[in-house]
Amino acid sequence: MKDLRPQERDLIFALDIGTRSVVGVVGKPSGGRFKAMEIETAEHGSRAMLDGQIDNIQQVGALARRVTERLEERLGVHLERVCVAAAGRALRTQSGHFTLDISQEKTIGAELVSRLEAGALSAAEEALQMEDEVRRQFFMVGYTVAQYRLDNYPLASLLDHSGQLAEADVVATFLPGEVVESLYAAMRAAGLQVSSLTLEPIAAMNAAIPAELRLLNLALVDIGAGTTDIAVCRDGSVTGYTMATIAGDEITESIMRAYLVDFQTAEEIKRNLRPGEAARYTDILGLENTASFEEVHAVIQEPMGRLAEAIAAQVSELNGGAPSALFLAGGGSKLDGLRERVASSLGMDERRVAIAGNNFAKSAFADGLDLNNPEYATPLGIAVSAALGLLNDSYVITLNGETAKLFRSGVLTARDILLMNGYNYSDMLGRSGKNLGITLNGRHMILRGEPAAPAILTVNGEEAAITAVVHAGDDIRFQPARSGKDAAKTLGELLGKQFSGRVLLNNREGSLKTPLRQGDVILTLEGPAGVIPPLPEEEPEAPPEEKPVPPETPPEEKEEKPLPAPAPEPPASPEPPKPEPPRAEAPKPEAPRPLIRKREVEIILNGKPMVLPPKENGQPYYVMDLLERSGVDFDKLEGPVHLAVNGTECGFSQAVKDRDTITIR
Repeated sequence: MKDLRPQERDLIFALDIGTRSVVGVVGKPSGGRFKAMEIETAEHGSRAMLDGQIDNIQQVGALARRVTERLEERLGVHLERVCVAAAGRALRTQSGHFTLDISQEKTIGAELVSRLEAGALSAAEEALQMEDEVRRQFFMVGYTVAQYRLDNYPLASLLDHSGQLAEADVVATFLPGEVVESLYAAMRAAGLQVSSLTLEPIAAMNAAIPAELRLLNLALVDIGAGTTDIAVCRDGSVTGYTMATIAGDEITESIMRAYLVDFQTAEEIKRNLRPGEAARYTDILGLENTASFEEVHAVIQEPMGRLAEAIAAQVSELNGGAPSALFLAGGGSKLDGLRERVASSLGMDERRVAIAGNNFAKSAFADGLDLNNPEYATPLGIAVSAALGLLNDSYVITLNGETAKLFRSGVLTARDILLMNGYNYSDMLGRSGKNLGITLNGRHMILRGEPAAPAILTVNGEEAAITAVVHAGDDIRFQPARSGKDAAKTLGELLGKQFSGRVLLNNREGSLKTPLRQGDVILTLEGPAGVIPPLPEEEPEAPPEEKPVPPETPPEEKEEKPLPAPAPEPPASPEPPKPEPPRAEAPKPEAPRPLIRKREVEIILNGKPMVLPPKENGQPYYVMDLLERSGVDFDKLEGPVHLAVNGTECGFSQAVKDRDTITIR
C-alpha cells in the first residue's frame, strides 16, 4: 500500500452504520457548507445488524474497515478519527419535572438554572428506570427544556428574575448502554477512534432541514432497513426524537414470502420497482420468473400501509398532531406510493409531504458527486454536523483515562459528561446510611448511619464542581461517592460488655445477640447502676437537664456566674439563695457546666433556630452532621442537594460555627 498522509484536523470522516449497509463520507468545511470529496458504500454480506442494532461486532467492524480502506486508497489519507451516529432502535425519551425553592436567592443565575435542569433530568432518568423491570445503564444523549415557570408563570428564560418557586420541565433522551458500547466496540475493531457521537435522527435533520427552517413545525422521517427514525422541530430547535420498529425490511420480507426468493433477491426486486418495468428473478427452486410492477406493488401494499400508519402514529404522539410539513428520507422513502400513504394517515395535504434531498444543497455540495439522494440523509448529516460545528471532531475529552463518549458539543459541564458516560446522581452525591431510632429505658436514641464518602471530581488535576464547564482536551477524573452503611447494632453492642442484667426487647425477653430494628423499645432489668455507657453521637439528648437552659434563658449566662456567691444577692429575694448553696457545695455540676455551654452551637438551619448539644469528643459539627435534621429525605432524592453556609456553597465536610446560617435543600 502506498504511503498515506495523516488525517488533517479539518478533514471530516463520517460513517453511517446501517442495518443493510455502511456508508462512508469524507470532506471538508468550505464557505459555510460541507464539501463532500468521496462517498463509499458497502453492504453487509449477511445480517450483521438487527433492526439498527449491531449483532455481530467483528463483522460490522470488518465492513467498516473495508469502506475506510477504499476511501483511504482514493484520497491517499490515513483515516483514524471518525464521526458516527447511534440508531434510534432503542432510543428512550422521557419527560422530567423539578421544582426548586429559590426564596433565599436574590436573583436567578446560571448556576441555579443548572441545578433546576439537573433536578428535572434526574426525575426523567428515575421515571425511565421505573419503567424497566431490571435496572439498566442509560447514557443521556441530550435534553430540551420544554418549559420554565416562576411562581406558576411560564417564562422563556429564568436568568436575572427573582421569585419564590422555580420549575422546569425537560424532555430528555437516553440510549441503553449496550447500544453505545457495541458501536464503540465495532469502531475499535475497524481500527478507528470515535471523535463524536450523535443520533441518526438528529444527523438526518441537520442535513435535510437547515437551521433557518426550524422555526416551522417540521418532521423528518428517516426510513432505514431496520428502523424508522423520527425527529420533530419547531420554534428554532429540535423538540423531540422517536422511532418506529417497522421499516424497509418488512417490505422486503413480504416479497420473499410472495415469490419464494431469498432476502437479497427480494431486496433487488424492491429497489428496482418502477412503474412500467417487470421484475425478473430466480426463486429458491431454481425457476426463473417474471413479476409485473402491478403485481409486486399489490404484494407490498399491506406492509407499506402498516409502515405509513406507524409513522403517522409516532409523529402525532411526538408532535401532538400533524406537523406543518414532513420530509421522508432513507432508502425506504423511495417506495412508490409511500409518500401518499403517509400523508393520508396523517390527514395532511400530499403536497406537504416531500422526499428529502432538495435541501441538501444548502448545507452540502460536491464536485462530480450526486448528493440529492434521500439515502444520504444520515451519512451527510453526520458529516455536515461535524463540518459546521454542530459536532466537532476535535472535541475530545478524557474521563478516567479514556476518551469520553460525547453525544453533542457546545457548552458542556462536568455533569453532562458524567451523565453521558453512564454515571447517575447517586454516583455524584451518595447518601448517608439510614439512622436507627430506638428507645432505651424511656429515652429516645438515634443510632447514626455512616456518612457518605463524597465524590471526588478533578478537571486537569484541580478539584472542580459538577457544574464546571469543560473544554476540548480537558482531562476529567471522577471517583463516585460511596454511600454510607446503615446503622446496625446488636442489643449486646448497644448495652456494652459490662451489662449483666436482664433485658426486655419490645416487652419480651431479649437476647444480646438480637440485631436492633427501627422503633425497638429496650428496658434493662436487674443490672448494676451505670453499666450502660452514654452514646454521644447516637443520643443527642444526653444532658437532659442542661440542654433546655441555653435556649430558654441565653441572656442570663452572665448573671449566673456570681450565683455561687450569695453575698451580692440579698436585695433580690430571700428564696433564690436557698437552692444555690447545693450548687456551690457540689463541685461536679459546676465543673462541666461551662464546658457544656462553651461547646453548644447555636445555628439557623433552613430558616429555623437550633441549638446543637456538645459532642462528647469535643469535635466541631460539620454540615454532614446536620443532614438528618434538615428534613430532606435522602432515600427519595429527586435531584442534587444544595449545601450552603452563610450563603456560600460548600461541601459536606464544611465545619459549622456558632451563629452560622446553614441551608440544606
